[in-house]
Amino acid sequence: MLDKLITYFIAAVWLINGLFCKVLNFVPRHEEIVGRILGNTYSKPLTISIGLSEIAMALWILSGYKSRLNAILQIAIIATMNIMEFILVPDLLFWGRFNSLYAFLFILLIYFKEFNLKSKSS
Repeated sequence: MLDKLITYFIAAVWLINGLFCKVLNFVPRHEEIVGRILGNTYSKPLTISIGLSEIAMALWILSGYKSRLNAILQIAIIATMNIMEFILVPDLLFWGRFNSLYAFLFILLIYFKEFNLKSKSS
């Protein structure tokens, strides 16, 4: 039960960030971050592509297919993205450099769910 609840929460985070924040552009700051890191010329289509990838990640999480690989990729993506943002655009982050703390806690949740909680329930 807890495993499923955490799975839905993690998928919801990816879906909300992908669909609402990036694809539908309800949070324009995301496009600013992409523009500052990758250049403004293609920031809109790149932001939408990133958002679509995040939606795909949510669907992959919900599918349960190769969940360990999925968890490892999530952790790598979150860590990479947050290190880049911490260094390159801390002024555009909602909580500034404290974003990295929330990212780390999210990484711990993904790790706990996949490598601790799931192995105990199997």
